[in-house]
Amino acid sequence: MLISETMFLGAVFFVFAAFDLVMLISLLKMGDERSQIIVGKASSFTLLAVVGSKIFYVAENFVKAQPMTANPLVQLETAAIIYFAALMYYKKRLGG
Repeated sequence: MLISETMFLGAVFFVFAAFDLVMLISLLKMGDERSQIIVGKASSFTLLAVVGSKIFYVAENFVKAQPMTANPLVQLETAAIIYFAALMYYKKRLGG
């Protein structure tokens, strides 16, 4: 049982690392105007989603009077997943 759990977590880590690499490469890669628009729209959507979720998180913890504990790795991976999904959406929509 322990080996299968370790393999699952290793696979999840590999997928998240791939999402992070895709995010960094697409942000650093210079391209034509269309690809810059696609990356800009995906980045804007990701920023909006992450900031919006943080606002809800802070408000919820304030109302419940709980301490704010957030794992930065989880935040990074959530942002990477949102960015990857938005990038794929805008590439398909705008023909990237």
